[in-house]
Amino acid sequence: MPLQNRVTPEGEIIATPHRGLMMGNRGGCFHRPDQTLKARRWATRQWIACLLDFKGRRRQLMQPNRYTELFFLDEATALAAGHRPCFECRRAGATRFAELWSKAHRLPKPARATDMDAILHPERTQLGGGKRTHIAALAGLPDGTIVLYAANGAAPRAYLIDAYRLLAWSPAGYEHAISRPAQALIEVLTPPSIVAVLSAGYRPMLHPSAAF
Repeated sequence: MPLQNRVTPEGEIIATPHRGLMMGNRGGCFHRPDQTLKARRWATRQWIACLLDFKGRRRQLMQPNRYTELFFLDEATALAAGHRPCFECRRAGATRFAELWSKAHRLPKPARATDMDAILHPERTQLGGGKRTHIAALAGLPDGTIVLYAANGAAPRAYLIDAYRLLAWSPAGYEHAISRPAQALIEVLTPPSIVAVLSAGYRPMLHPSAAF
């Protein structure tokens, strides 16, 4: 039985047998000794996205009193859920992310992790829990953003913006593409500050299923 440790673009944590490209955490431990999750879905504001393999380290998942390991399909998914690159295992990517954050927010020097976390937390969570979204002009959203869209009358689901098309997200990978719709406004899962970093030129790692 798979553990409940896979993060969706909506910020939910689900159980699925499918593997992703990245792991991460939300600042500490929020699981019980029996490896089930507590009601609260984070420990601190430090939500990061990490490499699966770093210096040969091996972890036994969800050990008592150790941080809760989370997994993502890819970096676009992690960013949509509100995670930023880790400064330890992803130093180059995290540094570029911080530099572009500062450029997008017109700051004089690269942003510090704690400062980014303080801004991101209210952008990704609502009071009482749950994912915060925002409405934005679809035409102005950069590649790598994930949005909620109801195609052909179906229930809304997560789609990755990829140039002229939207790619339907699933735990196993991107399933199919549709043409980028002509509507003016759309509900956006990726937090506004991260959208600004994507607009400034940051390109997230994508699952191989996006290349079709």
